[in-house]
Amino acid sequence: MKKNAPAPSIVPVSTPSTIHYVGIGASAGGLEAIESFFTNMPPDSGMAFIVVQHLSPDYKSLMVELLSKKTSMPVHRAEDAMEVLPDHVYLIPPKKNLTIFHGKLLLSDQDHSRGINLPIDLFLRSLADDQAERAVAIILSGTGSDGMRGVRAVKENGGMVMVQSEESAKFDGMPRSAISTGLADFVLPPDHMPRQLQAFIKHPYVTKTERSESLISNEDGMIRIFALLRERCKVDFTYYKPSTVVRRIERRMSINQVEDIKDYVNYILSNPAELTTLYRELLIGVTSFFRDQEAFDFLASNVLPDLFRNATSREIRFWVAACSTGEEAYSLAILARECLEKLGSSHDIKIFATDIDRDAIHYAAAGSYPESIAADLSPRILSKYFHKRDDNFQIARTIREMVVFAQHNLIKDPPFTNIDLISCRNVLIYFQPILQRKVFEFFNFSLAANGALFLGSSESTGEMASYFDVLDQKLKIFRSKGRMKPLSDTHLPSVSDTRFHEMKGQFAIARRAVRATEEERVMERFIEAASSDYIPLALVVNEQLEVQHIFGDATGYLKLPSGKVVNDISKMAVKELAIPLATGIQKVFRQHQELRFSNIRVSQPDGNRLIDMRIKLLPAKKEQDHLIAVFITETRKNDSNDSGQPVQTYDLSKEAEDRMRDLEHELQFTRENLQATIEELETSNEELQATNEELLASNEELQSTNEELQSTNEELFTVNAEYQSKIIELTELHNDLDNLLSATQIGNLLLDENMEVRRFSKRVCDIFKLLDSDIGRPITHITHHLLNCDPIALIRDVQITSRPQELEVQTQDGRWRLMRIVPYAIGPKTFSGTVVSFVDINLLKLAQESACEMQQLFADVVHSSPALVWLADTSKGCIWFNEPWLAFTGRTMEQELGNGWAAGVHPDDFERCLKIYTESFDQMKPFSMEYRLRRHDGVYRLLLDEGRPRFRQDGSFAGYIGACLDISDKTCPFDQPNCMMHAVRSGATA
Repeated sequence: MKKNAPAPSIVPVSTPSTIHYVGIGASAGGLEAIESFFTNMPPDSGMAFIVVQHLSPDYKSLMVELLSKKTSMPVHRAEDAMEVLPDHVYLIPPKKNLTIFHGKLLLSDQDHSRGINLPIDLFLRSLADDQAERAVAIILSGTGSDGMRGVRAVKENGGMVMVQSEESAKFDGMPRSAISTGLADFVLPPDHMPRQLQAFIKHPYVTKTERSESLISNEDGMIRIFALLRERCKVDFTYYKPSTVVRRIERRMSINQVEDIKDYVNYILSNPAELTTLYRELLIGVTSFFRDQEAFDFLASNVLPDLFRNATSREIRFWVAACSTGEEAYSLAILARECLEKLGSSHDIKIFATDIDRDAIHYAAAGSYPESIAADLSPRILSKYFHKRDDNFQIARTIREMVVFAQHNLIKDPPFTNIDLISCRNVLIYFQPILQRKVFEFFNFSLAANGALFLGSSESTGEMASYFDVLDQKLKIFRSKGRMKPLSDTHLPSVSDTRFHEMKGQFAIARRAVRATEEERVMERFIEAASSDYIPLALVVNEQLEVQHIFGDATGYLKLPSGKVVNDISKMAVKELAIPLATGIQKVFRQHQELRFSNIRVSQPDGNRLIDMRIKLLPAKKEQDHLIAVFITETRKNDSNDSGQPVQTYDLSKEAEDRMRDLEHELQFTRENLQATIEELETSNEELQATNEELLASNEELQSTNEELQSTNEELFTVNAEYQSKIIELTELHNDLDNLLSATQIGNLLLDENMEVRRFSKRVCDIFKLLDSDIGRPITHITHHLLNCDPIALIRDVQITSRPQELEVQTQDGRWRLMRIVPYAIGPKTFSGTVVSFVDINLLKLAQESACEMQQLFADVVHSSPALVWLADTSKGCIWFNEPWLAFTGRTMEQELGNGWAAGVHPDDFERCLKIYTESFDQMKPFSMEYRLRRHDGVYRLLLDEGRPRFRQDGSFAGYIGACLDISDKTCPFDQPNCMMHAVRSGATA
């Protein structure tokens, strides 16, 4: 039967419910990887394999024929509605896109009208939706970034991801893009993948021989994991939906081949990196540009235009919560920009994009996305708001400046305020109801009146529906009814609430503010009660002459002027009080001294009254406006100044006429000065006109710069918080480096490009006379203890040539050190300074000298011996002969090495000798044999050859040593105690 024939009607070994669907994506260089994979994959694994490649539309694919030679599994070219069976391989045909639905393959024509075609992403996303945790994604060699989004989808739905290692890939573009997501469970060469894949699918949690309920019931283990996550990652997953958390933990247990939750806890404790991996998997977020296009169209046509038309300020604020890698935030920014252009209006759009995952925030802030985003964007949007940079698309600066990214915990951190639109999609589905309620309370607090709420397709407002009006139930778009109640103080019990201490100070400030407000209310009630009977007419006025508060009866003194309602005291006061009030208030604010007017005559319906007016500056409070109090009292004959303070008193009735006369003189003088000023202004008007035009141009530039600075300022605020964390990390790293340099006992000296000391370890002080105060000094100013060596010249040579140097040097105390000088690298082929290290090799040097002496002694003994001595290694080949041997045979060392010596053995003795030699060698036993060996003159001499196995100090076999003696004319003297070869042989045996 042919491999590419239709699948026979057989009952598969594994039922469909247990099939794992393996989607394999490959492109350039992928053929070798695919062949290697299937060569090592058993034909009865129970898995189904679907291979998706980038195929040329102009040529027939030969993959079915080629792959059939590498596996005994049936290989098919995919057809529409073909059912996927286990232990079968399916290949995508040319010019087609492939998807899967309910276990059946569906084909569609490729659409190039939207630009780049990404068949691997398309299939893997459909596989993730259709098979969820039974989906396996494998990314092999290829260029570009196809498969990157598909990997995210598979991981989000509980599947497993394998990626070919970059070094084994012929083209590493696709593997590198997939690995960069941080979601790859295994990074392996293709030939190692089958074994790991089989181990994964046989795990109990994958085969479901053990149910998740057993994991949930182990409360101690789950709480321990939650506590570790909270301690390390500062996130409490206690109130996340159990099914989600358990599924992700099960996956990590199956990947690490751990079957018990307690063992997994121990595994986390012994492998801290696993905790970080689990944390990242729990936070996996799948997002894309303009996800759910219908919902974005509704926003553009119904929601955003109303927000812009009804805006009461120039600034419009959006909040994208759980923004992941930023696609959602940038989509809203582009949508808002398009809507503003269509309406012809101008607003400052500020989008706050937040996520708990710091790595995702950094990725989003960079604004650089793979080529695969072209599948989600129209060519017009792509060309208008993105520009190509290397293999990625970079978001346009105008869009980037609209978005401020920040790390934010949706549950624990305070929400933003005065938000016009909140987008929070597909994160609430992972929360238990208690968390969902808290988040919706935050959103209700954050949203301005009539603000919009944009949720994911699987989410709803639930029990908080009374807080929002429904704009579109299907698309999950709602409108806020306004703040329904203040934020609740509901505390969520957790395994460890470390944030309490951080927030305690803020809560204390809030409590003080509340207490202050209550005290002010009490005073206000008291004053209102007492003002009508006990307090004379008093006014509180600010620097703009606006009345802030009135105590007592103001009838006859203040009135409302006709026209627009104002609270300017100079316009509200009767004409007799208007001048002294205006001038007096301004003088008090200017001089900060109390002022009093007396005998002011005020006309009343029942006759004239004489009043006293007192103006006094109120005590200033931090962050409050400056205020003054005006006291107006009717004059009585027995009134006197009882304050005891030096208060300036004015009699308005006596000085009014003099004051008016002075004002007339001042007015005449002012008119004359005004005329002269007008003439000067007319002269300079032309110059100012030209300057004005320049300033207008500069103003436009400054306005643009100001907007950029505003955006930058908010970003810097976020960056500052990140740098604070980095400073702590750098401090720890600095301490680690110091301890590392000290613990290695290696002298290290770091010099900059000017040969000035940048840093050094304590051990280097044994060579250079360095002090802590010498940092920044040229090394040429520092003396050293080296003999017969000029380190300065060597350092200069390394700086010039950028080639490392290594030299054994001796100090004045006789100790030997290995000196290495290497360039200080700051980038690829870029250097700035040098690194000089000194390793103490004194013991090694002594050992070398001792070894050389022993070696020379051995050579002297062996070469002076009449015996022919040889050495063999573990390969049975000879590696050395002494000089008597070479003199006997008349051949060179090179000719005798290996099995070359056997050429001199007499043909009649060769087979017997070889057998004895081989058998003894295999058994590692001594041997003794006689054979004839050709002498240099061509005469065969009878030799007695005794060999002994050699063993290293650790007991491992090292080879053989043997000694031969010419016994043609005499008996063997080896056994005589005074024989030199007897000593050699005894030593070899020992």
